[in-house]
Amino acid sequence: MHTPTLDAMQELLDSRRVHYFLQVVASGSVRAAADQLDVEASAVSRAVSLLEKECGLTLLERRGRGVVPTDAGRLLATYARRQLDVQASFYAEVESLRHANRGHVDLVLGEGMLDLFFQPLITDFMRAHPQMTLDLHVQSTTDSIDLILEDKAHIGLVFQPPTDVRLRSHHATPSAPIQAIVHRTHPLATIKRPLLLSELIGYPGAAMMDSFGVRQHVRAAEISEQITLRNVLTASSFKALWQFVDAGLGYALTTASASFAARIHMPDVVALPMANPILNRGATHVITRTGRHLPPAVIALLDHFIAGIPSRPESVPAL
Repeated sequence: MHTPTLDAMQELLDSRRVHYFLQVVASGSVRAAADQLDVEASAVSRAVSLLEKECGLTLLERRGRGVVPTDAGRLLATYARRQLDVQASFYAEVESLRHANRGHVDLVLGEGMLDLFFQPLITDFMRAHPQMTLDLHVQSTTDSIDLILEDKAHIGLVFQPPTDVRLRSHHATPSAPIQAIVHRTHPLATIKRPLLLSELIGYPGAAMMDSFGVRQHVRAAEISEQITLRNVLTASSFKALWQFVDAGLGYALTTASASFAARIHMPDVVALPMANPILNRGATHVITRTGRHLPPAVIALLDHFIAGIPSRPESVPAL
C-alpha cells in the first residue's frame, strides 16, 4: 500500500467511501451498514477496500461475525467525525442566519438527571425551539463521557465527572447529597443523626453499577472509612433502588432529590443524611469535549442549561 500525501488524504476524506466506512464502524458489520445505507453489501465492501488502498492502512479486522476498527481505523473514524462536525457546524451557522431556531443536538445524561431536568428544563427548550431536533441518550456516567469524547453527543449532564483535560465543564452546581434511602420501618430510621457508613454494614444494601458516578462516589467514601458495604443488588436504574427499599429489602445509597421522590411516589421511603463529607459534596456538570466546534443549536441549549439548572436540587427531607 502506498502512503498518500496530506492533500490526497484530505480529498479522500470528503468521499462517499468515508461515509460508508463510518457506517460500518457504527453498525459493526458490512451487511448491517449496507442495510442502513440501502445499498448492496458488495458496494460497501468495495468502498472500504478502496479507502484502505488510498490510505495505505488496514482499517477493519474481523471479530466474530462482524468487524471492528483497527487502531488506524479508530484514528481515521475519530478524525473523519470531527471533520464532519466542523463542516456541519459551518453549515448550521450559515443556516442559522436564515432560520435562527433550526438545528440538531445530541444530549447525553443519566437516568437521575433525566428525572431532575427533563421537565421543565428540556421541555421548555423544545417548546421555545419547535424546529430544533434532539436526540436524548440515557447512559451511565462512564458511557456518557465516552459518547462526549467520541463526538457522538454534543452535551452531557453528568454527576461528578473525572478530571480530564479532554472535557470542558461549562457549569457545575451542587447536587443533592447521597443519602441512605430506607423504608420508614427500617431500624436505621430510628437513628436521629447523620449516619456513619459503618452503621450500614449489618444490613443488605442496593447500589448503582460501577459505571455510575454515584457508585464511584460511594466507593470513595467507603475507602475513606476503610469499610466495604454488603450490596445484594446492583442496578443501572435509580428507580430500581427505590423499589428495593420500598419492598423492605434493605437500604440504598443514592442521591435523593425531592422532585424525583415526588415523581415515583413512594410515601413509605425516607432519606437519612450521611455524616461522610464525600457523600455531601457531589456536583452536576454540564460538559462538552474540549475544543469541539459547537453549532448554534448546541450553544443555545448549553446557554439554556447554564441559566436554568437550579443552584441546588431540593433533597428529600429526613424522617
